[in-house]
Amino acid sequence: MSKLSSMFVRTAPPGKHEDGNGLRLIKRPDGGGQWVYRYMLRGRRREMGLGGLGAISLKDAREMAASNRTLVAKGIDPIKHRDQLRREAAKSEHLLKDVAQDAFESRKASLKGDGVAGRWFSPLELHILPELGKLPIMEINQQDIRRTLEPIWHSKASTARKAADRLKLVIDHAAALGLDVDLQAVAKAKRLLGRQRHEVTSIPSMPWHDVPAFYASLEEPTVTHLALRLLILTGARSKPVRFARFEEIEDDVWTIPAANMKARVGAESDFRIPLSDEAKRVIDLASRFEREGYLFPSVRKGVISDATMARLMERRSLAARPHGFRSSLRTWIAEKTDAPHEVAEAVLAHVSDSKVVRTYRQTDFLDQRRDLLSAWAQFCTRNVDQ
Repeated sequence: MSKLSSMFVRTAPPGKHEDGNGLRLIKRPDGGGQWVYRYMLRGRRREMGLGGLGAISLKDAREMAASNRTLVAKGIDPIKHRDQLRREAAKSEHLLKDVAQDAFESRKASLKGDGVAGRWFSPLELHILPELGKLPIMEINQQDIRRTLEPIWHSKASTARKAADRLKLVIDHAAALGLDVDLQAVAKAKRLLGRQRHEVTSIPSMPWHDVPAFYASLEEPTVTHLALRLLILTGARSKPVRFARFEEIEDDVWTIPAANMKARVGAESDFRIPLSDEAKRVIDLASRFEREGYLFPSVRKGVISDATMARLMERRSLAARPHGFRSSLRTWIAEKTDAPHEVAEAVLAHVSDSKVVRTYRQTDFLDQRRDLLSAWAQFCTRNVDQ
């Protein structure tokens, strides 16, 4: 039988007070309290919180306890039953975190390495989902997005833009699922946030006329010096150079796997780089360091890090960084050769035309690029006193 009364509940002293049938009131010294339902199921005693005294009346608590007793009589654990209902409710609400995951899964096939590196999803995971992930996507508006991005909008401008762009794709995905979302929410939020103060700066590069002197200074046949030499000679990015394998090189052509290119766009297939005589000489020198097929292994395990080459330039008090040699090469081509724009862009594996144009063109300008890179190698290895 029930033992408590509404009057007693309001005036009860701190402690545990039993109403009977498994219902208990736990009163706190500050006057607040918590309703708890205690039950035994399959020989195990459990306690289930029903809610706070301020929100749940004695009558409500008794009704909730009665419903849970019915479940126990049927052999159903009330706690697990409640958790299941919450999960089903969350699923029906289409929470942003779930829609974002679904959008990511639908794009995996078009992402490099199926998105394993996390570059597509990480802006959402780090800067959007912690704040908005548990909200139904249909309820998210520009004010929510503005509040979430505001802390990084100016201080981490590039990251904020990526997060906003990913969120826009997720909202578009939700619309494709038939959900009633505001397709303009991100654009509205950007207008509310205003123009970003941060200016994107390019990676420092070395003036092309200074490259021969620097190349000549890489005289020691070490892994780092040789890796930098190959990077300069080929115009390749750091990753393909660091992960270069002997099996990728055949005669005077180095074939970089699509997975090692920067992005899926423009890297639907492997990328071929013609090797100059100097580049082949560098590869031959690197052969003595070969480990597990890699041209440039690290001292301990795997391959050298991206920071290894950058630190060498830092120690020499140079502002330029390894990636900047791509700019050095591209500027040299523009100022010292008459190479067509599309050939010059192809040297750096840049996409300069639409996918339709590339489909019909059916050439990667290998022979033209061979002539350019051979001339570049001759320039890099020239007598610096000339």
